[in-house]
Amino acid sequence: MSLLRKGSPSRPAASASPQQTTRPQYALIGLGLLGVGWLYVQLPAAQGLLLLLGIGLGFSLFHARFGFSSAFRQLLSVGQGRALQAHMLLLGVTATLFALLFALGQGLGGQPLSGYLAPIGPGLLLGAFLFGMGMQLAGGCASGTLYATGGGSLLGLVALVSFMGGSVLGAWNLEFWTTGPGAAGTLPPISLAERLGLWGALAVTLALVGGLALLAEWIIRKRQPPPLFQPRGPQGWARVLRGAWPLWVAALALAVLNAAVLYVSGRPWGVTYGLTLWGSQAVEALGLAQPAFWGFWNGESPLGRSPLSHPTALTNLGILLGALLSAAAAGVFGKNPRLGWKVLLAAVLGGLLMGYGARLAYGCNIGAYIGGVASFSLHGWVWLVMALLGTGAGLKLRPWFGLSNPKPTDSVC
Repeated sequence: MSLLRKGSPSRPAASASPQQTTRPQYALIGLGLLGVGWLYVQLPAAQGLLLLLGIGLGFSLFHARFGFSSAFRQLLSVGQGRALQAHMLLLGVTATLFALLFALGQGLGGQPLSGYLAPIGPGLLLGAFLFGMGMQLAGGCASGTLYATGGGSLLGLVALVSFMGGSVLGAWNLEFWTTGPGAAGTLPPISLAERLGLWGALAVTLALVGGLALLAEWIIRKRQPPPLFQPRGPQGWARVLRGAWPLWVAALALAVLNAAVLYVSGRPWGVTYGLTLWGSQAVEALGLAQPAFWGFWNGESPLGRSPLSHPTALTNLGILLGALLSAAAAGVFGKNPRLGWKVLLAAVLGGLLMGYGARLAYGCNIGAYIGGVASFSLHGWVWLVMALLGTGAGLKLRPWFGLSNPKPTDSVC
């Protein structure tokens, strides 16, 4: 998911390889654990669990460098589909676990469970396209900017702040796409579970993810792409805390954690709403706007809410903390390469496009793509198609900012 300079090999930045943990890194681990403990005791039991689940998500994402922007980029550039196959594993296991929970009918404390269903219209189509383009410029997706920021990445922080700004613009402009002229031709949400039954929807979803995994395998064998980069690091049990995880391990971990979020909060794992909340609170606190007058906030001031009042805000914070602890344990926290102004500009533009696009598309790569597909909503598959198209456009823009794309002659992808 890392940004690359033009002409450099298509591999993660140096920070992807674990290094020896230093005393300052140990101090950072200690401070991080103290912060987690303090937050946990301040929160109600269910919210504390969500914070811990978010830490697990950040831990898993960071150790596997589990990316969405890089997976799409590798597939379209050189036909390397291994990362996309990991997505399909994640989708298949998550959908299966969601189906079991939906069949159970209730979550923690007897609360009802609901998936992510969204209309299919111009907002979704444009939003997913812009998101796909933006994540290629920013070098990371929504979850990617979170765990990169938690790992001390300056570029991740720039993209994350810009993402929040874009999501605020999307919230301000959302009524145009939901009830205004931009909503023309919008179809209501289409649930495969309602049309085929829960187990029929699961069977179709598993068939689709299996088919896409096989298609990715066919593309790999046909195009013979460079192999995925495998960073060196500790082996054995040390690999759990300080090493690089295989993508399939992270896919399984993320699926289980996503199902746990659904069980605890009643809704699947998401990212965008929490960032929209933080961004709207910031612009109101600075006197830049009055979000309460936007339809998205329905007359309620965001400043009247706690920054951790929503499950996505809690898991977002947990991802930041989990990535921080992982990076510190691996000795790579804050290992930033020298960044040129073009790369920083790309991160700003990419973050804005992702934030605005995610707000229009009812979510990002986590809420709309993973959450939508696993909730048996057709909009999740539409999001995937449009994000791939946006990725194609983003790949053409990357060289303008000095960013390279994978090439068939690279030794690693």
